[in-house]
Amino acid sequence: MINWITETKGQFNRRMAWWREAKFGMFIHWGLYAIPAGMWKGKKVPGIGEWIMYRARIPVREYELLAKEFNPVKFNAKEWVKVAKNAGMKWIVITAKHHDGFCMFNTKLTDYNIVKATPFKRDPLKELAQACKEEDIKLGFYYSQTLDWHHPDGMGNDWDYNPNEKNFSKYLEEYVKPQLQELLTNYGPVAVLWFDIGTPTPEQARSLREWVHKFQPATIINGRINPGREIGIGDYKERGDNEIPPEKVEGDWETPATINDTWGFKSYDHNWKSAGILIHKLVEIVSKGGNYLLNVGPTAEGIIPEPSVDRLKEVGKWLKVNGESIYGATASPFGEFEWGYCTTKPGKIYLHVLAWPYNGKLEVSSLKTKVNRAYLLADEKRRNLEVKEREDKVLIKLPANAPDPIDTVIVVEIEE
Repeated sequence: MINWITETKGQFNRRMAWWREAKFGMFIHWGLYAIPAGMWKGKKVPGIGEWIMYRARIPVREYELLAKEFNPVKFNAKEWVKVAKNAGMKWIVITAKHHDGFCMFNTKLTDYNIVKATPFKRDPLKELAQACKEEDIKLGFYYSQTLDWHHPDGMGNDWDYNPNEKNFSKYLEEYVKPQLQELLTNYGPVAVLWFDIGTPTPEQARSLREWVHKFQPATIINGRINPGREIGIGDYKERGDNEIPPEKVEGDWETPATINDTWGFKSYDHNWKSAGILIHKLVEIVSKGGNYLLNVGPTAEGIIPEPSVDRLKEVGKWLKVNGESIYGATASPFGEFEWGYCTTKPGKIYLHVLAWPYNGKLEVSSLKTKVNRAYLLADEKRRNLEVKEREDKVLIKLPANAPDPIDTVIVVEIEE
């Protein structure tokens, strides 16, 4: 068991090493909310799909009935994991329990779970754990530790339960912790435990952290375990949903994001970001020192929507060629350029050219080190590009047209 106060910097760095290398992961929001898919009693419910119970103030007894309809017979754990792997993603985080309180795993703490309450009768997390193991993809679980609109002592539901009668401490000790123990002991290695909203008090957040590490010392805990999203108890900083900071951020941090506008499946949300935009966001995040956790929202049948799969496939194709500039790369010391972004590794700077120079010359300013050579990352022969150094500027002669219209990467090898 790790004592989060006495854990050495070296121990922390070793625990975080894979996460810092990985850069790109898959978030999966899947639950009963995939059935209404943004509609309730014939009307569209505004807001993100997984919040429909809250937005429509659906009584617990009505929402519970969805479990009888939940039968995702087209769910295939191996197919889901292959979608992630083909996209170049290195880990998966899936909702074990979201704010609606429905458990997507086989728990002894309540019958309100996918094995006992649905016709499906299977534990998808168990199947995902096996599929991830086979494909060498790390698996993590999202767990809503504070909001639980189904449990009388969970926070958030003030239309079924009196907020003044809730006993949150009891809920935390007698429900949340035992369920976390199940997740940490029944599914193999848990790479990440992804908490949300913020635990009410620092003491409760620390207690949860220590409880997690009692069972799996290597598990990484995200920043939203912190009360009010303060820094200090989680292992890394969590940005807001779809938020990319304006400049480089020190330390470990992550942007959780959506491909369209919702997390849980919503039948009428077709505002899909293009593969090019997703690649640009990945590059921008890595150039500022962060990780990108990109979401898919499967349907009630268990299918990842085709527009998500198509876009992720394109991102994966780009990463197969340009992954060296992303995996294990760190933030640029230069900030943004008018033509794109930079990522770095020891002895190398990766120039991500999104706007190809009209005159065929790429100008890199503030580069105060000797350049040994430059070449296109996609060029298997690594043929040198012409480089001219002028004071604190470097001019690189480029081909007339961009080899990659989305993002052409130029490698600049420099003196350490």
